Amino acid sequence: MLAAQRQELILEKVQQSGGVRVTDLVESFAVSDMTIRRDLDALEGRGVLRKVHGGAVTPSGTSTEEPGFEAKSSRQEREKHAIAREAARLIEPDSAVGLSAGTTTCTVAEYLRDTPGLTVVTNSLRVADVFYRSSRSDQTVALTGGFRTPSDALVGPLALTAVRSLHLDVLLLGVHGMQEWAGFTTPNLMEAETNQALVEASRKLVVVADHTKWGTVGISTIAPLERCDVLVTDSALGSQARETLSEHVGGLILAQGDAPAEQAG
Repeated sequence: MLAAQRQELILEKVQQSGGVRVTDLVESFAVSDMTIRRDLDALEGRGVLRKVHGGAVTPSGTSTEEPGFEAKSSRQEREKHAIAREAARLIEPDSAVGLSAGTTTCTVAEYLRDTPGLTVVTNSLRVADVFYRSSRSDQTVALTGGFRTPSDALVGPLALTAVRSLHLDVLLLGVHGMQEWAGFTTPNLMEAETNQALVEASRKLVVVADHTKWGTVGISTIAPLERCDVLVTDSALGSQARETLSEHVGGLILAQGDAPAEQAG
């Protein structure tokens, strides 16, 4: 097989699954490790993929790129509302619920305002404000302290101290990216630490992430895919990504706008 042909097949694999491992490519094409790495160098030079440790992913920005809340809030708005509706249906009244920072979790908060008896713990000023504005006397909102990130998350020692003593029924977690071997990731190291603490404090983990997050790899892993009990995403997620995620997460919900959601896993 010519190098150009092999490279096109590698690129196809990256586009289908969001990323590839060097070891898998070596086995698939029966060539050396150095041959595959040269192929990846050539493809990265064309700008069609981005090399990461042990493989390559789609070229969706650097691992530390962190857009601000306002910039992210205008992206995939329809998908976020569809995801938020489905995620909110998973929350029982009188639950202790954690919500991480992010535009998708903030949208979920809008759909949870009428759920009675919730105790909400969040490291997001935006999320807390959604519940404060609802003025329900049967809901309790606890906002962690901490330093503010570009995505409006509160992080650092104060946030960690607040979270590590808690026991939550469920955590609704927003992420920057998700990938098979990198798991759920963020571009902010301090935010990753706070989110890891939220995950550890929660009995059930529900990740809310639209289809564009697949294949994106931030600098730090929050949790492996296997830790997720339910992933709520949208129906634009590719078939290969659906198959991969279904093999790792506890359940996969594909929100489809106003149509009923599809559930797998």
